[in-house]
Amino acid sequence: ITVGDYAEETVSTYFADELKLGIIVFDHINGELPENREVVMKYGATGSSLWLGTYNGDDFTPEQNIQVWYKLRDKQDYMTYLKGVIEQKLAGN
Repeated sequence: ITVGDYAEETVSTYFADELKLGIIVFDHINGELPENREVVMKYGATGSSLWLGTYNGDDFTPEQNIQVWYKLRDKQDYMTYLKGVIEQKLAGN
């Protein structure tokens, strides 16, 4: 829950304009619910996790980020780290 809450706060704090424009989409998905089975199968999500997906033309690349787990004890460190990851994705790196 904390991973998702911190991620949501990071995105809404640093990327509010991108959220409004639809450049970034953020959502919490409960993979245990039957209605989310297709999403879980499509991306191979397991357990509690943070997934970042990047569109490049018609291609979509999902990526699980496990580094956030090492940042949970320090909210600002978590947010700074995730902000950097998202900025890199937006820059196309």
